[in-house]
Amino acid sequence: MVSSAKEMQLGQEIRLPAVGVARFSPPKKGIDSDQSKSWLRRALPIVAAHRWMFVASLSASFVGLVVQVEIPQLLGSDTIDKVVAPALVARRSRSSAFVVAHYSGLLLHYVWIVVALGVLAGLCGYVSRRFLLSTAYRIEFDLRNLIYEHLAEMSFSFYDRVQSGQLISRANSDIRATQTYLTFAPAILVQCLVAVLAFGYMLVIDVRLALVAMCAMPFIYFASVKMRQQLFPVSWLIQARLAEVATIVDENVNGVRVVKSFAAEDRQLAELSAAATRLRWAYVKDADIRAGFAPLVQNLGQLGMAFVLLLGGYLVIGHQLQVGTIVTFSFWLVMLQAPFQMLGQLIMLGQRASASAQRVYEVLDERPGIVDRPGAVDLVDCRGEVGFESVSFSYSADGPLVLADFDLHLDPGETVALVGRTGAGKTTVGRLIDRFYDVTAGVVRVDGHDVRDVTLTSLRATVGIVADEPFLFSVSIRDNIAYGRPEADFADVEAAARAAGADGFIRQLSSGYDTVVGERGYTLSGGQRQRIAIARTLLVNPRILILDDSTSAIDVQVEKEIHRSLRNLMAGRTTLIIAHRLSTISLADRVVLVDGGRVVAQGTHVELLRDVPLYVKVLAQGDSSALGVVGR
Repeated sequence: MVSSAKEMQLGQEIRLPAVGVARFSPPKKGIDSDQSKSWLRRALPIVAAHRWMFVASLSASFVGLVVQVEIPQLLGSDTIDKVVAPALVARRSRSSAFVVAHYSGLLLHYVWIVVALGVLAGLCGYVSRRFLLSTAYRIEFDLRNLIYEHLAEMSFSFYDRVQSGQLISRANSDIRATQTYLTFAPAILVQCLVAVLAFGYMLVIDVRLALVAMCAMPFIYFASVKMRQQLFPVSWLIQARLAEVATIVDENVNGVRVVKSFAAEDRQLAELSAAATRLRWAYVKDADIRAGFAPLVQNLGQLGMAFVLLLGGYLVIGHQLQVGTIVTFSFWLVMLQAPFQMLGQLIMLGQRASASAQRVYEVLDERPGIVDRPGAVDLVDCRGEVGFESVSFSYSADGPLVLADFDLHLDPGETVALVGRTGAGKTTVGRLIDRFYDVTAGVVRVDGHDVRDVTLTSLRATVGIVADEPFLFSVSIRDNIAYGRPEADFADVEAAARAAGADGFIRQLSSGYDTVVGERGYTLSGGQRQRIAIARTLLVNPRILILDDSTSAIDVQVEKEIHRSLRNLMAGRTTLIIAHRLSTISLADRVVLVDGGRVVAQGTHVELLRDVPLYVKVLAQGDSSALGVVGR
């Protein structure tokens, strides 16, 4: 394959790739880090970041409530007692037309006041809901970005032990439940202020009726406390089982090829059905609790209505109270029904939000294990020297050592092939260079710097890895190749694709470089995915290149073409090849044999083939094409 000027430029101009400026605007505030505080107090900083819009919403709601409380006063004491009742008396006594007209004018006057107050209440309601919903969605936006930003910072060890379905559930349904309570709970409490305002008016008008009207409040309080105690554990269970269902669905979608290859659809459906049954039980239990307590909480207030009518009726009959007062009290008691109903809803929302928030906090309280040390410096003008000094590593604290007293040195510009049995620790070596994990003991150096003493951004801009199982995003092929350099010109993208042997098949696709690949790139073959992954890494032009069995799914002819390009591109670049194929090993200046987490031999391919029986055995097991060579 003829190398173009662009390809030669990719191979010869070794530079630190420019790190793009993120367009992501992080939330102004995060959750309070003090885990001893309640979940609500920990969330207050996020709510406070939107306080002006939130306060405006609550203020408009409060004004609207005050207006609504005034309307029964006008309709009852003012309109009925001062206009309607005297007008009826005047009519019975056949008063003059002037008197009747006077009362008619007063009635029209009060009607217009009520209409004006109704319009004002409607405007306040619009402003309140408009600002409230805007605040709600902004808080949800902040929470979602906060958890995603945190997930982006988490180390690989976190993802090794956490199920993706659990994370998806917490980033969606749990955040929605938390946001709903944070925004709507204060709004509901403001709505409940109508009860306080109405009760104040009641006390001013008639203390006896006011106390009778509120006689059910203690019973409502105790019923609410009991409901809250029973709802919390069930709410937690619901969120956990929602996450369980999400995990099963996620694994079945991502592993659909495995499921179908083993004809295991029925077994997977049974597993999902069992999880859905457990979720249904939790939902039914939640519904049972709500059905038992919610009607009680919502309707106990109507006892006050009955007592008001009873006592008020006797007082009116005894000429101790006017009819308008009974009407006013009746309106206020009707208005009190909504707060009582919302109070029950608030309790249920609170228990669901408490469980959801704590599940979200479990993620946010996790600390990434791989972070920049204080005083970490940028790795600039990297020469590409890599060294492992007495490195030991285990993936878990109580797990076996994958590497044990591992020593290896790569000179700048050298190409080294790492060979060994499956599980010998070859892939781990590459992960430690890029600091996906930190060593258990020893030190990994790049240009003499401990990788823990340089910034992660500069280190990973210097080290490029092509994995054996490449991941592609559900975007165009061009965007996949340009993932590390979104600002790259199309000519650079095309040159990288040609260097990786991908340009030919890409141009045969329906939309060429603009073809959108399916999820994880499964609309392409394994070899095509690997070539695009190679192109993606070559485009960022890393000073240190790690090829982790990156041509395992590519046929021999295409692999030869890629190798011809790689020889040019690896010139002057430090390259570590984790290899199983003899053809890939041939690219290396030096071959290192790893066994039991240690370097047991190194030299040229010919030297190891001649002097190290273990190398012959490993090579024969890993590449059947080497059998002929081994046998000679």
